Amino acid sequence: MKVSELVEKAGLKAFNKQSDKDIQGVYISDMVSDIIGMKEGHLLVTLQTHKNLIAAANLVDVVAIVFSRGKTPAEDVIALANKVGIALLGFDGDTWTLAKKLCALGVG
Repeated sequence: MKVSELVEKAGLKAFNKQSDKDIQGVYISDMVSDIIGMKEGHLLVTLQTHKNLIAAANLVDVVAIVFSRGKTPAEDVIALANKVGIALLGFDGDTWTLAKKLCALGVG
């Protein structure tokens, strides 16, 4: 599934321009150090909204980051994500609800 399709089907909020990259899988973590072990092309689901997250996600070519529980990134975080080409998305519900929704949509 492409990022733009996921936004529409899962009812996600876009904080910046979305890429139309294919999502190869999903990784859920709130530990920035865990992100370094992710595979290229994955979607990251997290509660973290700081700049270090974007830097780590860029190292492994994350296609998009979804902030759950209604978290909103600051403008400087959005600007950095724009610079490196990572879509930032939001979900108002909790991470478990989002994980179930992603699974039902066949993402993962």
